[in-house]
Amino acid sequence: MLRHHYSRSYPSAIKRFGLFDITGNEQRLVGAAVFGAPVAEAVLARPFPDLQPYVESVECSRFVLLDEVPANAESWFLARAFEELLAAGVRGVVSFADPVPRRTAAGDLITVGHIGTIYQASNAMYAGRATARTQKLLPDGTVLNGKAAQKVRGREQGHEYVEAQLVALGAPVPSAGGDSAAWLRTSLETIGARNVRHPGAHRYLFRLGKNRRERERIKLGLPEQRPYPKRAGGN
Repeated sequence: MLRHHYSRSYPSAIKRFGLFDITGNEQRLVGAAVFGAPVAEAVLARPFPDLQPYVESVECSRFVLLDEVPANAESWFLARAFEELLAAGVRGVVSFADPVPRRTAAGDLITVGHIGTIYQASNAMYAGRATARTQKLLPDGTVLNGKAAQKVRGREQGHEYVEAQLVALGAPVPSAGGDSAAWLRTSLETIGARNVRHPGAHRYLFRLGKNRRERERIKLGLPEQRPYPKRAGGN
């Protein structure tokens, strides 16, 4: 995830799966899917009001395969991951596709943006866009989300990892016992973090079940929208 996903970060994980190439003498990891806890419980509770968040419903936080992996492996790998999730008691999955391209402060393209072609190919329900928001874009093209920022301000578990990321980008080393909120503000100014308005990622929903009847029993809290979003040359 750190090397090949454009976010350059590893999320809060509940379930994780790897795709391995076994054609050689050794198993080689060529893809990974991470299902975990989103920034807010409402991300799960709103689309799946009758499912217990983080237990019966999860977010597909990261999904990445190496470029060498055949395209049809994406839907196959996702289907196998869903089978494992269902066996563990998960009945609903929320996934987002970010359509906005990202560039570094130097102008280098990090990601072209995605409309969720893999989810569309897997017959996901399209539930429109997530809420529009302002993102804090760092010089390397990654985003400092609100949950990560709060970890620093409150010195919550994982704050060291976020601080190390900012220091690597040129922020000063935080002092022991200092004002964490003030350090964060100063650091973001120092490294030239930018506020970028985001129109909202595309939201996709999956109901998991052994058959169609089981899937359709799962109540949805958001209306299905059609057609799927399309973009010439998009993915």
